[in-house]
Amino acid sequence: MAMRDLYSSVATRLALAPASLAATTNGLSVDLFGMKSAAVFVAVGAITGAAAFSVKLQESSDNSTWTDVPAAFVQSDAPAVLAASFSYRLGYIGGKRYIRPVFTLASGTSAIIGAVAVVEPTVRPVP
Repeated sequence: MAMRDLYSSVATRLALAPASLAATTNGLSVDLFGMKSAAVFVAVGAITGAAAFSVKLQESSDNSTWTDVPAAFVQSDAPAVLAASFSYRLGYIGGKRYIRPVFTLASGTSAIIGAVAVVEPTVRPVP
């Protein structure tokens, strides 16, 4: 019987500590140095006042100047407006060293949102 061992193949990086967001918010920078691949997983909790948030990825070569990741380099199942009590994933297939999620509030009051990046290091097993 083959063993399924995802645990030893991936690592996690905090991309946004779960919080009540009431404005457009930049997530934390995730350093992809030494990583083969990366995905950002978003969890949405309660939404207050019909808050309409969207999520996108930004990239940077220097962790200072950020640009939106071109659509050709993002894999995503996130809708245009995030829904309460759902989770979404955004895969990054670009070549920059840093990525971060950005949560944009279009209308409404607030939502509880958190995000974690799952990265695949080039060296395994992951310590």
